[in-house]
Amino acid sequence: VPSDDRRFANAAESRKPPAPMRDVQRQTRSWLMELFTQHGINPRGDLGQNFLIDVNLIEFAVRHASLGPNDVALEVGSGTGGMTAFLAEEAGHVISVDVDENMSKLAAEAVVGYNNVTLINQDILKNKNTLAPEICDLIRAHVASLRNGQLKLVANLPYSVATPVIANLIASDLPWERMVCTIQWELGEKMASEHGTSGYSALSVWIQSQASIRILRKLGPNVFWPRPKVDSAIVSIWRDKEAAARINDRKFFLDFLRRAFSQRRKLIRPVLIGMYRKQLDKEDVDRLLAELEHKTDDRAEQMDIATLIRLSNHVHATIVNKGTEEI
Repeated sequence: VPSDDRRFANAAESRKPPAPMRDVQRQTRSWLMELFTQHGINPRGDLGQNFLIDVNLIEFAVRHASLGPNDVALEVGSGTGGMTAFLAEEAGHVISVDVDENMSKLAAEAVVGYNNVTLINQDILKNKNTLAPEICDLIRAHVASLRNGQLKLVANLPYSVATPVIANLIASDLPWERMVCTIQWELGEKMASEHGTSGYSALSVWIQSQASIRILRKLGPNVFWPRPKVDSAIVSIWRDKEAAARINDRKFFLDFLRRAFSQRRKLIRPVLIGMYRKQLDKEDVDRLLAELEHKTDDRAEQMDIATLIRLSNHVHATIVNKGTEEI
């Protein structure tokens, strides 16, 4: 990363500043309001800016990430730097990303004195399905610089980007091991939904096919400023490499899930015929369903994760064997 690129700012001097400096970052509502007034700015609702005002919850999230000197902590939504400073105390390196220039400036003030923090004023997403490649390259470089380096996402995620950040991080080749994030409660329930429940979706299958997820705590609106209109949750997601190994082609599987669950209540046979009409004949679909012993009235929403993986693998293998376009 070029040293003169203004999007990237490295904190300097010692890793841990004196205790009084850390105590300032207690994120109380009155402290934040005064800080914003001093800088002549306001929280941006369009960016989902809701700041945690309970330092105990920040400490709770950081503690559950089990950070150590071999970890690169990725924070999306630097905010005023309250969590960033806590991460810097525990992790080998912190990469904190915020699309709002004002927040990046406030975060830079909060982490003065730390030499293991990189602040990036940029969108973490290239588009809704892809993380920004230059940020991914920076993450890889820092992970590689640490002995047995690994990546952990620890963040109070803005509601507007929570789903694509988590889903795309899982889809990437980055060496992530754990995520501990604050997200919208409804989203947390959806991610953790099990087979046979109303929240069971492409997102829950995608996450649970490659990781374990647990809702650690439910948060009311009163622990944020400004207060959101909905409840939130702190979720923990940890990688399961053995489970992910069951998927023959993860890119294909993700597309398969998105398209199949967009018609989740329809019979799977016509859904597959429509999804892969350029790659498979009706006879191909009938044959692969028969080989997997699927019933004629099967639907995507009724299939458990293992069944969906087997079906996706079989469809993918059939397409590859025919030498047709995958998607």
